Amino acid sequence: MAAERLQKILAHAGIASRRAAEALVVSGRVRVNGRVVTELGSRADPRKDKIELDGRRIVAEHVVYYVLHKPRGVVSTMDDPEGRPSVGEIVGRLGARVYPVGRLDFHTSGALVLTNDGELANALLHPRHGVPKVYVAKLRGHLELKDLERLREGVELDDGTMTAKADVFVLRQEDTATWLRIVLREGKNRQIHRMAEAIGHQVMRLSRQSFAGIDIEDVRPGEVRELHEDEVEKLRKTYVVAGGKALPVAAETFEGDEEEPPRPREPRRAAGARPKSPAPARKRAR
Repeated sequence: MAAERLQKILAHAGIASRRAAEALVVSGRVRVNGRVVTELGSRADPRKDKIELDGRRIVAEHVVYYVLHKPRGVVSTMDDPEGRPSVGEIVGRLGARVYPVGRLDFHTSGALVLTNDGELANALLHPRHGVPKVYVAKLRGHLELKDLERLREGVELDDGTMTAKADVFVLRQEDTATWLRIVLREGKNRQIHRMAEAIGHQVMRLSRQSFAGIDIEDVRPGEVRELHEDEVEKLRKTYVVAGGKALPVAAETFEGDEEEPPRPREPRRAAGARPKSPAPARKRAR
């Protein structure tokens, strides 16, 4: 592996975005082979050189990118103290350290991007980029035109905040329900559920069909698909190379949220009972 700029090495290791990594270098917190390096543009080989941040060694790893079709009834974290099925149980079989970019509600299925590229994850979660998220929602009852217009123009949520404009279209109506296609470019806590409640309706079913243009077409619940090179390149060009400026956001936003999963009200399991695991993940051939 050829020598790379230190800020790039730190970003790919999930430490920080490149701009934030530059600040780490300038502040003297980075050492290469025992020597403090403060000059921007300094290079190192992560496979050969000993690179440390605040005395802790940075281990180089191959960056990987996947999309998971998260099933309903699975928490969007790597593990769960309550023993519920988690994303970590599914992606643990990939053999690579990855984390979810954002989250989906416990009862929401759909596209969940997974990566160890901290820089890209930070960019995708940054509010100013307005990353599009496409949902299919089943709402109880029939919606009137005025309801659709309110959803499109923005509604006041239960905490007094207003939602941004959204693309909302009726897919079909059933006897007691309406199916909608909703495109959001923001990520408030359980946003679609709260938008529906604001117009007097209830979400019966919710699935995210795509995130930042990455869809789950032909990916079954519980399966994982590796992103193609052109998909990764498009994501990085669109959301990382923002006018040539990286975003100064810490990598901790890997655990940032767009639909924070509430504590689901489920009946307690009997003592000694084991949680039901989702179907094993299958890595699709490319």
